[in-house]
Amino acid sequence: MKHSVVVVGSFNQDLAFYTENFPRPGDSVVGDFRPGPGGKGFNQAVAASRAGVPTLFVGAVGRDAFGASARKFAREAGLHAHFIEKPKHPTGTAVITINAAGQNHIIISLGANLGLRPRDVPPALLAPAQVVVCQAESDYATVAQVLRLARRNGAITVFNPAPMRTGFDPVLLRHTEVLIPNESEFITLVKKCPSCSALLRSAPFNAGRDFTEAALRTLPAEALHRLCRCLQVPVVIITLGARGCFVSQPDVYLRISPHDVEVVDTAGAGDAFVGGFAAGLVKFKHNVFEAAHYANAVAALAVMQPGTAAAMPIAREIARFLKKRDHA
Repeated sequence: MKHSVVVVGSFNQDLAFYTENFPRPGDSVVGDFRPGPGGKGFNQAVAASRAGVPTLFVGAVGRDAFGASARKFAREAGLHAHFIEKPKHPTGTAVITINAAGQNHIIISLGANLGLRPRDVPPALLAPAQVVVCQAESDYATVAQVLRLARRNGAITVFNPAPMRTGFDPVLLRHTEVLIPNESEFITLVKKCPSCSALLRSAPFNAGRDFTEAALRTLPAEALHRLCRCLQVPVVIITLGARGCFVSQPDVYLRISPHDVEVVDTAGAGDAFVGGFAAGLVKFKHNVFEAAHYANAVAALAVMQPGTAAAMPIAREIARFLKKRDHA
């Protein structure tokens, strides 16, 4: 089967606890335990697949019950998956706590994800793809190799630099056509990028190394666009959580408003956006703004349900949601 989207990245078994309030240091609280499949790469692949676009997930798991669970969920979800088994590593896991407002705290043990090597991703898996997606829960050398090969094949390369780990090299951005960070990841990137240093010291930023999320939120759209351009990536999309997203292309930019929905669980919202965006690029013939608008809806629907991979909406739900919102 020809896959329009290929996602290379992480699978983590989510161990999620839902509780009224986050525990304070030294406290114990009672919660509701709900395990499920997750991991940024896997979530993004499920989102793209459920949006109706043929999608392949490529990732590593251990020889354990969580690895078996990953295969089972992929089969049941109709997601095509190429799992590489790493017997010396456990499957990645994530401990997630979610409070009554839907906000989350997450601790991740990457396990087998860091064992995914460039040789584990043969070029033949990438060759048919229109869009290839990577994140930062895998070994950076593997991410770089995948993005390099995909771009050479003419695919659109999408990189979600989450989570921002030590050892990140801005050279990765040379192989990226669409960069999708959240606010904190974007700030880390501009601080690491030499071409952004002088700009941060100038007006209206006047910040240098002290540039913060609070400062970012006060920037006019034109100034934020200038910061995006200094990263030297063709398309930069900053996800802004409850404030929507900001899309920057070389000569044009747009702030896309959020959808007002009842939030149950924000875990996986960014992954829903990335997977929805990848699917949108295929559906809307590489139109970035249309794809971002579509991704915004996918993320809004995902936060209305508990869980991460299991919360990703299907194509008819997304179409119905957009039709209702467009006629509101």
